[in-house]
Amino acid sequence: MSADGLIVVDKPGGMTSHDVVARIRRLARTRRVGHGGTLDPMATGVLVIGVGRATRLLTYVIGAGKSYTATIRLGQATVTDDAEGDVVRTVPAGQVSDEAVRDALAALTGEIDQVPSAVSAIKINGQRAYKRVREGESVELPARRVTVSRLELLAVRRDQPDVVDVDVDVTCSSGTYIRAIARDAGLALGVGGHLTALRRTAVGSFSLAEAATLDELEQRAPDVVNLPLAAAADRFFPRRDATAAEAAVLSHGGPLDPAGIAGPYAVFDPAGGLIAIVSEREGRARAEIVLAPA
Repeated sequence: MSADGLIVVDKPGGMTSHDVVARIRRLARTRRVGHGGTLDPMATGVLVIGVGRATRLLTYVIGAGKSYTATIRLGQATVTDDAEGDVVRTVPAGQVSDEAVRDALAALTGEIDQVPSAVSAIKINGQRAYKRVREGESVELPARRVTVSRLELLAVRRDQPDVVDVDVDVTCSSGTYIRAIARDAGLALGVGGHLTALRRTAVGSFSLAEAATLDELEQRAPDVVNLPLAAAADRFFPRRDATAAEAAVLSHGGPLDPAGIAGPYAVFDPAGGLIAIVSEREGRARAEIVLAPA
């Protein structure tokens, strides 16, 4: 069985995030596997997978910032806001200028209120929005405040007369929908828009440079973890090193004196083993999750 830790996977197109989890369960020979943030089937790139005790870190991974490269097609709107849905509106976009595209993207940068795509995994009364849409319901989701810290225009391509393909590089907060950026840019320009390509290039500090393909993981099985639990926590969180006495207290769920570290942070024992993820409140450092072996 594989060790506890994280795997940075380069997800291929055509698979759901759950498909990847199922494959890793087989390779790692354990059921205790989860992912740190869904990627749509058409999307590729960084998908962080947790194995064993590291699944408990995934809550924090899900909340990390994300980076993407994407292609927006102007001139066509689809029911899903991406290339997997039927085209519902076509408006020739050939006359849209590069400057107008740049202005539309600039308006979608910074802190914005974004209405998620109706075909999303958000739950409405216990049922996923995409399931309701596929059953013929009309779904309206409330806007959410998200942060698009970078929305860089890489290229404007006019290979076909009535559509304009726009390549962008995006860095954003968790919960931002790149499909919604494509939709909203198209709406602002009056021609409609949808996403034709999406590649996630980073989740927090985890990037494509360290990602492994499923074929590469297949060859390494069952040793598929590329970031053991302690190393993963050290990468993702600020670090605090505990004394032996502090380690004993914390491993049994007891509080420590504060260290003045902005949390949450990872606490390690004198041998370098991960004990817990801790945050400081009310003058004490308390474990959010204890990860020391039982």
